[in-house]
Amino acid sequence: MANRLTREKSPYLLQHKENPVDWYPWGEEAFQKAIKEDKPVFLSIGYSTCHWCHVMAHESFEDDEVAAILNRDYISIKVDREERPDIDAVYMSVCQAVTGSGGWPLTVFLTPEQKPFFAGTYFPKQGRYGQLGLMELLERVAYLWKHERQSLLHAGNEITGAVNQNQIGGGRKPERAIIETAYHQLLRRFDHKWGGFGTAPKFPTPHNLLLLLRYAHVVQQSDAQKIATVTLEDMARGGIHDHIGGGFSRYSTDEKWLVPHFEKMLYDNALLLMVYVTAYQYTKKEYFADAAHRTADYILRELTDRQGGFYCGQDADSEGVEGKYYVFTPGEVKKVLGETDGAKFCRLYDVTDSGNFEGKSIPNRINATEDGWNRNDPRLQKLYDYRLQRTQLHKDDKVLLSWNGWAIIALAKAGKALGEERYLKGAMKAHRFIRKEMTDENDRLYLRWRDGEAANAGQLEDYGVYALALLELYRVTFDAAYLQEAIHRAEQMADLFEDREHGGYYMTAADSEQLIARPKETYDGAIPSGNSVAAMVLQRLAALTGETKWQDAADRQMEFLTGAVGEYPASSSFGVLAMMDAVYPHRELVCAAKEDLPAELANYLAEHPAEDIQVLVKTEANAALLAQCAPFTEDYPIPETGAMYYLCENGVCKAPVKSLSGLGL
Repeated sequence: MANRLTREKSPYLLQHKENPVDWYPWGEEAFQKAIKEDKPVFLSIGYSTCHWCHVMAHESFEDDEVAAILNRDYISIKVDREERPDIDAVYMSVCQAVTGSGGWPLTVFLTPEQKPFFAGTYFPKQGRYGQLGLMELLERVAYLWKHERQSLLHAGNEITGAVNQNQIGGGRKPERAIIETAYHQLLRRFDHKWGGFGTAPKFPTPHNLLLLLRYAHVVQQSDAQKIATVTLEDMARGGIHDHIGGGFSRYSTDEKWLVPHFEKMLYDNALLLMVYVTAYQYTKKEYFADAAHRTADYILRELTDRQGGFYCGQDADSEGVEGKYYVFTPGEVKKVLGETDGAKFCRLYDVTDSGNFEGKSIPNRINATEDGWNRNDPRLQKLYDYRLQRTQLHKDDKVLLSWNGWAIIALAKAGKALGEERYLKGAMKAHRFIRKEMTDENDRLYLRWRDGEAANAGQLEDYGVYALALLELYRVTFDAAYLQEAIHRAEQMADLFEDREHGGYYMTAADSEQLIARPKETYDGAIPSGNSVAAMVLQRLAALTGETKWQDAADRQMEFLTGAVGEYPASSSFGVLAMMDAVYPHRELVCAAKEDLPAELANYLAEHPAEDIQVLVKTEANAALLAQCAPFTEDYPIPETGAMYYLCENGVCKAPVKSLSGLGL
């Protein structure tokens, strides 16, 4: 018999709609029920492609014994962390404070007033190997609620008070020493043998690599570039990279990138696409361009809705077995490709009789000495088609606005740098989708869309990443309408989320649902934090528009971030990347052209990351709109023929020239 989750749109919640647990979605109904029946709340947070969420579901939430206890003694609430990142952030901070770590599934016990008094992650049904079992935990908490409630209420008040501390920046000005410290912290953690940072499990963390590439270029630090490029090369050779279908898995369970946690997420692949394209622009190595092509093709082929939005990701499990979709035996390969080509693929991609993962093989090129097959090789297509019909992958087909923003940035950047118009078209189509399907009647953004329904008020990341995506679309098209919309979304971001008293930006809007705390995140985990993104948006708008309000806002945010990152700035690498725009030499270029973007400028921007230069293009067609966005451009004359370039460096303007080559870029 289906429970209340059957009415939801979230793929994660729908996975639990047939559980014997009497689940509620997050909302007033559940908490009013808890108050009325005087029961504690059992809160379970996860997401649809989470392997251990599936394990706990099969062991416990599909189990009648566990359900009987939950239904008798608790009000049970399921939350999709991707649909409600604010709820997840609040209670994940509780888990980290109480246990010293966190992750998913997230398990939290609350009072009916939403105050947490116990938190953890995965619990097996029965205790084992010293780990507490869920049934034992449920019985124990139920006993304490009935007989020693004051201790739980006291814990709830203490924990709620702790997570409600305002995060206040230190009021420090950004300086180069912070950036140098971040570099040295990454250098100390670098794995010189296998690339990446630290020991297993290893996460790609693309924003670390973007910071290193930029730092290498700015200060001419070859070691910083080597750290980034070695990591990118090793990841692309490893099993974390899907050598048949493209794209990257979420992380590697081992140090050499061989055995991934097989789920693929949109945000990982978008951010990795950004960094592979950037690495290609800096080094001109076709190896990086190839990895970028494969990743962009994967996003467009497997994660794109027909209306233009991008889906969240694909599961690690097939038919209940982790990685089943991705692994091969030599016999399977030879059956698909024939004896000769099959044997060659097995040799090139390490598919052996003994296997490298539970008796089968994850294709990889870690020890390869010969070139692999071209991404368009029809033999790879045969293996891809065989894999599709052999077993199915669950796809989380909801559209999250902030993740779509990263995909827009990545595809726009890739389209320009790799000369692939279809990538740029994919980015532009996603923008139109957001305008049409994820914007409400009051011009506010929604966080999630699925199956024709948009829901949940947009949060800081949605406004910030979308504004950054609009700036990237402007950068590759010079359509001033994108710049105008970016300014509008940044204005909304400041109005809705900024903490003008203590600095920084809250995760949720001032008029949003009030939880027990209002998070203000600065840690750049798998995805850059909203505060880091806001800093970059504000700094770039200050450079592009020349408006003091944006420079003042950028200065406030930079000061907040420098205080918030404390002694370990590498933990906010995207925020540090934003600081580089402020503290290292920067340039602003206005190109006034009679008709359109000059080819020489288009070619320069395609070939170079040009991260230290903000460019405006003024033509007769866009002059009026551009003047609204950047009023100072009104005084720049458009020549009768050709183009005129106006370059300013570090606040000093040079004489205008008629050719880009005359600027010494």
